[in-house]
Amino acid sequence: MKKYFSLVLFAHSVFALPFAMIGFFLGVTTTDHPFNWLLLVLVLLCMVFARNAAMAFNRYLDRDIDAKNPRTQMRDIPAGKVSANSALIFVIVNCILFVATTAFINSLCLYLSPVALFVVLFYSYTKRFTALCHLVLGLGLSLAPIGAYIAVTGQFNIVPVLYSFAVLFWVSGFDIIYALQDEEFDKGEQLHSIPSALGRKKALRLSEFLHVFSALCVILPIFFTTFSWAYYLGVAFFCSMLIYQHLLVKPNDISKVNRAFQTSNGIASVVFAVCFLLDAFLRTYLKF
Repeated sequence: MKKYFSLVLFAHSVFALPFAMIGFFLGVTTTDHPFNWLLLVLVLLCMVFARNAAMAFNRYLDRDIDAKNPRTQMRDIPAGKVSANSALIFVIVNCILFVATTAFINSLCLYLSPVALFVVLFYSYTKRFTALCHLVLGLGLSLAPIGAYIAVTGQFNIVPVLYSFAVLFWVSGFDIIYALQDEEFDKGEQLHSIPSALGRKKALRLSEFLHVFSALCVILPIFFTTFSWAYYLGVAFFCSMLIYQHLLVKPNDISKVNRAFQTSNGIASVVFAVCFLLDAFLRTYLKF
């Protein structure tokens, strides 16, 4: 089990999981649908199964590429910690569990589950033919808030869609920063990425552009629903962390990429979600 946790980098769930909780409690606090512990557990299980399948499939598909890249040679499959066949079986099992779990939520989630799986699995192929692979990764993670909202309500709404766009632009932007590490390797292996296509300086400018849109998408819900001071605090913190990571990474200095990628983005999502949940509590139970 420890090997599989290493294979899927469970700690990286900190990116999408907080936004799934935002989608879930948005559905609970802004509609007539009551809170349900079983439904919350089912949503969490869907997040775990989908992410396990996506990450393990990426490791399976990229095993030969990872073996060539000095930065990734010690990943579980090329290092021999997990066999390729075991990783593939792990992917299939998690896909089945994901679809089965959606069946216990509602019919719309069940019908959309193959679409969600296609998006999160398809990302692993994209670096082979398009530099827009970062946007596909962002699209996969962006399903978290709208998916959790649909699990509660069985319908779409503009506010969770805005949060999905926030995740799309946010993840795409920081994945471009992360890909700076492999710019030369990607060129040598004819793999596609924004840094290898545009160079460091232009790639960072595009990342900044995407993060501006992400910031706008966490601000726009203010015009569609009522929030307390806690939400405004969360927005301010999230936006400040977007700025902070761009202060860490420069075209001539990418030594702090991991700090920008993991630490600042992980903190940003968790704190923003906590502020959102505090806001929901204040408005729902204390009538702020």
